[in-house]
Amino acid sequence: MRGLFTAGVIDGMMEAGIVFDGAIGVSAGAVFGCNYKSNQPGRVLRYNLRFCKDPRYSSFRSLVTTGDLFGADFCYREFPDRLDPFDKQAYRENPMDFFVVGTDVDTGQPVYHNCLEGARRIWTGSGPRPPCPWPPGSSPWGAMTCWTGASPTPSPGLSGGTGYDRNVVVLTQPMGYVKTKNKAMPLLRRVYKDYPQLLDTLARRQDVYNETTAAIREKERRGRSLSSARRHPWTSTGWSMTGRGSRRSMTWAGR
Repeated sequence: MRGLFTAGVIDGMMEAGIVFDGAIGVSAGAVFGCNYKSNQPGRVLRYNLRFCKDPRYSSFRSLVTTGDLFGADFCYREFPDRLDPFDKQAYRENPMDFFVVGTDVDTGQPVYHNCLEGARRIWTGSGPRPPCPWPPGSSPWGAMTCWTGASPTPSPGLSGGTGYDRNVVVLTQPMGYVKTKNKAMPLLRRVYKDYPQLLDTLARRQDVYNETTAAIREKERRGRSLSSARRHPWTSTGWSMTGRGSRRSMTWAGR
């Protein structure tokens, strides 16, 4: 899972005592990134190592029987509540904003929700979901959502939409990676035929992704961003951060 590349980065930042104004999590980035707000370094790697071979955690069986590659009841209830507790109190007391992202299937646009309370509203609303052939599900904050990787949009920090103008970006792909067209689009067009705006978003997904990474590189060139990425392609989703100061800072956990 490429998202685990993020774990080492956020653990190092937490252990260094670095504090941020805000974070945005998409898919695995939301599930892993919430541990920054709860200040639990090591937790992501620990529970992934412990449960990676457990079919209740992630399996084709779960995908077929529940529509979730990652078993919702086990992942988002049983182990954060009992097996490897998520520190809900620390999460609530941390003033850092933490936005989780879904995709509105009617508009094809991302939906950003500042999750102040944490717990299941993060996991059930923004956890990893399959692209097809299962239908969209209902988000706990009201919008109908598809799986969260559908709209790889620039973070508000990169677009200036929330006032975050300095970023350190940690990518799970090498900096020179270029996303190509989704070969599954013919199937997606059949599955999501009732959602034309979503299909338009999916068809443009690679373009938006590549435009976003180009924007990251440009911000870095102008001294507005610092990037970290893998040196080599994966053989087997981004973050951005800056410290506190006169300018607001943010983290972005994306795909």
